[in-house]
Amino acid sequence: MKIAMVSPYDFTWPGGVTAHVTQLARALGRSGHEVQVLAPHSPSRECQDADLLVPLGRSVPLPSGGSIARVSLSWWLYPKVRALLQREQYDIIHLHEPMAPILPLCVLEFSRSVNVGTFHASYARQHLYRVTHPIIKRWHQRLHGNIAVSPAARRYVNNTFPGDYEIIPNGIDFDRFSAGVAPLPQYQDGKLNILFVGRLEKRKGLRYLLEAYGKLKWDLPNIRLIVVGPGNPDKESYRIISSHNLQDVEFVGRVSYEDLPRYYASADIFCSPATGAESFGIVLLEAMAAGKPVVASDIEGFRGIVTDGEQGLLVPKKDSDALAGALGTLARDPELRRRLGGQGNRSAEDFRWEVVAGQVEDYYNSCLQAANGSSGTRTV
Repeated sequence: MKIAMVSPYDFTWPGGVTAHVTQLARALGRSGHEVQVLAPHSPSRECQDADLLVPLGRSVPLPSGGSIARVSLSWWLYPKVRALLQREQYDIIHLHEPMAPILPLCVLEFSRSVNVGTFHASYARQHLYRVTHPIIKRWHQRLHGNIAVSPAARRYVNNTFPGDYEIIPNGIDFDRFSAGVAPLPQYQDGKLNILFVGRLEKRKGLRYLLEAYGKLKWDLPNIRLIVVGPGNPDKESYRIISSHNLQDVEFVGRVSYEDLPRYYASADIFCSPATGAESFGIVLLEAMAAGKPVVASDIEGFRGIVTDGEQGLLVPKKDSDALAGALGTLARDPELRRRLGGQGNRSAEDFRWEVVAGQVEDYYNSCLQAANGSSGTRTV
């Protein structure tokens, strides 16, 4: 098949959807399909996957769900997109966040291919879809198939755009994270390492982890907190660090995808205290693949990956006391860490990209069959 992956987000900036698009495109390519990625880009930034990219528009940063979304807002894309689609004649156009501005809507306007949408987001409120629904509903009707990455993502989109949504999860490069890479030597000094990985945004809940760590440090002085991810701590996080005089907290900053497995290998416990707006938990799966027990917020997007007491421990969101209790339980019990980490590793195998890409490929075929009809005449 000739497949176009369409992302509204700048392909040169890291992010969950961008990583998903890139790795799914690679997995489908290994299965023999011809895959291109249509996405905005920043010409001044290096693109590690330039061989996949068909650049369409420059991006601008917009606030979105407690994060920053870099999307193109240029309606001048219309003639360029129309010419591209007429020239390439894709069999499948797979649009990620297909109702996001502006590129996916441009593609849907002119597509004569079979269109499949994947919905990644999950927020507590429906304000964005509800405000834009009267305008964008006609483009949603041009989708031949709908995928949600989790029950949380399906609930979110289905409230505004009711329909049939196939749940196909995000995937991970299981072998990369489970390969038994060497831990980083600077963290092999006998301290017990708690690892956080994520952008330093308010919704990721770092302040609650810092509060929990401060409480735990009194009883377990031989622990360390390693914070990996781009951005700067917010004012509340700085206040907690200062007022509690927290020791052994290391802010690493952004880490390359190639080096990230070594941070998981260096950890004894992985913690994700996100406060919500998480439809999935890629970092949880990466930690599980590395055989690490996880402590995570008990939110809808995480419950599809972690069962409390099986792959890790779930605690109420924004509850630093509960977070400290769960971290303390694991810190004091190496056998429990080993058992939960082993179960997590086995669970994470189900999310290999080979498995997920196979599910996506099967869904493409079912959409093609439905669109073409039994006579083989395309009706799109």
